[in-house]
Amino acid sequence: MPTLLDFRRRIRSVKNSQQITRAMKFVAAARLRRAQEAALAARPYAQELARVLRSTMARIQEPQHPLLERREEKNVLAIVLTGERGLAGAFNANILRKANEVFRAHRDKKVVTIPVGKKGRDALKKAGFTFAGEWINVLARVEFKTAREIAKLATDLYAEMKVDSVYIVFSEFKSVVAPNLTVEKLLPVEAIEEKDGKEKREEKAPETQVDYIYEQPEAQLLDKLLPRYIETQILRAMLESSASEYAARMTAMESATKNAGDVIDALTLHMNKVRQAAITKEIIEIVSGAAYGA
Repeated sequence: MPTLLDFRRRIRSVKNSQQITRAMKFVAAARLRRAQEAALAARPYAQELARVLRSTMARIQEPQHPLLERREEKNVLAIVLTGERGLAGAFNANILRKANEVFRAHRDKKVVTIPVGKKGRDALKKAGFTFAGEWINVLARVEFKTAREIAKLATDLYAEMKVDSVYIVFSEFKSVVAPNLTVEKLLPVEAIEEKDGKEKREEKAPETQVDYIYEQPEAQLLDKLLPRYIETQILRAMLESSASEYAARMTAMESATKNAGDVIDALTLHMNKVRQAAITKEIIEIVSGAAYGA
């Protein structure tokens, strides 16, 4: 049976762990605020760029570009965005589960991946997937040049016909407690729709096309807009994934801190019972000894 000293050591250990989880929660909350602001700030630019591209393609009778070419899917590229570290609850496991759904849907095709994030890289390598490239330690501080490098690799593979489609799997930030696991098809660039959902699009009035005046030929416009659209979508996904990871870590550390408090209360209760039993035993021994002596 544990002694009072064992209980005190256990309580001290749990309190130390509680201090660590509480500190990690505060750190994650501070970083979440900055990541959330960055993710929200990137959305209007991505939406406006998609609107410009949608309007441009609507005015071209038969758009011709390597990134618009559709062909039979035989080789599939999946960009999987996960976290760099653990201690974020089921964040990484949920993204990998969503990625596995994509892999199962294309089980009869050759699938290559680009993991972004150490956890995803390690899990996909262990599963035996082929990598077209990998990026780690890039989501703590998301930079546009990283998104451009990933986009260039994906577009080059597609333009060279080494892959026939490109998907991206990430966690879109909705709220602290409600992430949204998302799979988006980046290539070929198909009909670009608004992100408001089908129901809202039906309720809204039809979008009024802006009558742009283009100085460049159509081919040059698409050469500039399509790669930039892919870069922007990857950058937005990285920012969304970073914010979702910090939200998951903050929630996990808050839960761990609360659970540590419950463990401390339970251990304290048991310790008090043991101490009370020891005191009662000593009193009984004293009284029995006094009665025996009398």
